[in-house]
Amino acid sequence: MGSEQKTVDVNFDSLLRIFTVPEGPDSTLTKIEDGLSKNLNQFLREHIVAEEKPLRDIEKDFSNPIIPEQPEFVSDHTQHLLDTLVAQSVHTSAPSFIGHMTSALPYFLMPLSKIMIALNQNLVKIETSKAFTPLERQVLGMLHRLIYSQDDAFYSHWMHSAGHSLGAFCSGGTIANITALWVARNNALKAEGNFKGVEKEGLFKAMKHYGYEGLAILVSERGHYSLKKAADTLGIGQESLVSVKTDDNNRLCPTDLKAKFAHLKQQNIKAFAVIGVAGTTETGSIDPLTDIAEICQQEACHFHVDAAWGGATLMSNNHRHMLAGIELADSVTIDAHKQLYIPMGAGMVLFKNPDAMSSIEHHAQYILRKGSKDLGTHTLEGSRSGMAMLVYASMHIISRPGYELLIDQSIEKAQYFANLIDQQDDFQLISKPELCLLTYRYTPKETIAALKVATKAQASQINDLLNGLTKFIQKRQRETGKSFVSRTRLNPGEMHHQNTIVFRVVLANPLTTYDILESVLAEQREIAKQAPKLMNQINLLTEEICQTNN
Repeated sequence: MGSEQKTVDVNFDSLLRIFTVPEGPDSTLTKIEDGLSKNLNQFLREHIVAEEKPLRDIEKDFSNPIIPEQPEFVSDHTQHLLDTLVAQSVHTSAPSFIGHMTSALPYFLMPLSKIMIALNQNLVKIETSKAFTPLERQVLGMLHRLIYSQDDAFYSHWMHSAGHSLGAFCSGGTIANITALWVARNNALKAEGNFKGVEKEGLFKAMKHYGYEGLAILVSERGHYSLKKAADTLGIGQESLVSVKTDDNNRLCPTDLKAKFAHLKQQNIKAFAVIGVAGTTETGSIDPLTDIAEICQQEACHFHVDAAWGGATLMSNNHRHMLAGIELADSVTIDAHKQLYIPMGAGMVLFKNPDAMSSIEHHAQYILRKGSKDLGTHTLEGSRSGMAMLVYASMHIISRPGYELLIDQSIEKAQYFANLIDQQDDFQLISKPELCLLTYRYTPKETIAALKVATKAQASQINDLLNGLTKFIQKRQRETGKSFVSRTRLNPGEMHHQNTIVFRVVLANPLTTYDILESVLAEQREIAKQAPKLMNQINLLTEEICQTNN
């Protein structure tokens, strides 16, 4: 435990000071602000400890459940946070930490965030947000136009229309996806005759009225885990999230999508939404959006695209063709805190039809009155901060061509890393990058050759050992603290569709250099030597396979 902190007596005058008077020029807090302003990355590098401390030891620093009876001096408490919290945080912006979706942030977001926090606007209603409401509506309009490319007249008419919304700001992709599916469900079970709609009468009466035996959402096997939460929240149950097969490139198979629709119809189950993924979390793969849109049109089904990760690619005129068909979607999720380089907590959902969100409209007398331009009438969350301000600022300061450069360099870097892995005789590229995500694993040279001639049973044995080695390398690399890659599980065709644990990297950070990528592989190669028992087992099995099959 650290040294005891000085405390002060509680009195109203000292409380007023923390609301009005900043710390002096030599205080810890002022020095932190100064450090963050001068060189953001250097400040983080100096204050985040590279070597990982066990979680159980960190928990000891945060184990006191008693609210203090005496206040601490601001600077003393700030020092405590630096020592216990900041030091043991994850260095998400480090150029060698390439396993995260998060990246380095532009420096200007620090002072702008300070303004945003100081203003403390609540975007639920006009009365507590004023100019922030039209600003948020404009940001939604800008992203809507990026996706749907409607003309000036469309945005003049709908962007600030009181009874409509082109979308909603959310805390992240999970809430954005839930919002899109909530709208889809309510529109599929809307008021008809004496039935007042699912939002008024509930799921049981809605199913009874429409004569359905069940409801379903169709999504690829690589769909994000948040979709299970959506199925649960919407009351249809996780088992109603129906998986559609993916091909060897991890993309949804349109043929299987058609087959799944036919199967559900036979059981009198209504598929009310299909989700196409534009940039899967594990491999960055993009589903065939145009084909999915065509099937959805035939089936009169809501088509949602989860582009939380890949949506920013639309900023690049050189690569936006990869998302062809996204403009045919009824709704799209996009996260600004991924490749739009905004701090965590900025997701969005956009709807093609400005009327779509009327199916989830809510009003209250003291707030969200009918006819007002309050954004809270169409959002799942109530009180929300003004994160839209940071997206607005970034889109103006970085601009579309600036984002294009960032997107292009990330895709080029992923291609470079994929080629680098292919050139090594002891690494295997598992999934080629479409965007800036790729997966690979370390495999001794002789083992790669053995796998080519191995039977399915032999490949399975060796795969289990390689899975153990991948886990070991990834964990040891993370604990050492020089660099970080994440890991995930895939079922690649070349591994007979067996569970295969792989390294996963995201090359979105513009500060990551080619030299860093080379050093990540060199470090992994060295770490493999630190698992002699596993390596010995792999080598023995490799020899056995080569002898039996040659």
